[in-house]
Amino acid sequence: MEEPINANPTILSLAQLPKRQETGSPFSTTLSANHKLISNALKLSLLEEEDEYSEEDIDSDEEEDPIDPQEIFDLISTISDPEHPLTLGQLAVVNLNDIEINTSKYLTEVVIRITPTITHCSLATLIGLGIKVRLIRSLPGKFRVKLLIKEGSHQSESQVNKQLNDKERVAAACENEQLIEVISRMLATCV
Repeated sequence: MEEPINANPTILSLAQLPKRQETGSPFSTTLSANHKLISNALKLSLLEEEDEYSEEDIDSDEEEDPIDPQEIFDLISTISDPEHPLTLGQLAVVNLNDIEINTSKYLTEVVIRITPTITHCSLATLIGLGIKVRLIRSLPGKFRVKLLIKEGSHQSESQVNKQLNDKERVAAACENEQLIEVISRMLATCV
């Protein structure tokens, strides 16, 4: 393998990467508390208890959890860097704070700002393509992915942005067997 372009990138440990906090949703906690309250009230009643609130009813009333920035980060932070034996999350190429989700009635746009490890990174387009392929494969069809190089972090930022958000260029790149082979190696570390 050839000499890395950035031999000394900043590296984050896996413990430093943001993780989702495991908490019950306020909606399900309130619903469960209400169910217990109703059950206890019915026990005090002179009437027979009717099981009109079953667990299936409670679960079916819950709305589907929307995809949030943490979930997007979890999908892309484990992608391997094509040059270093580390992930994009460890190299801080992708950061939770640089992911935003804009939702409208029929379409959800995911905007990700990536930070190359150096301002003249020749692999920024390949890294962006790997992120785009990962998200296209993982997200439902109503999602549109927009990748941007973080402002001031790359000398060719406007060119790279244009390439990464041009549907025809991305489609052509995905038909290139050599590129897909490299991207497959990058995605091999994803869970």
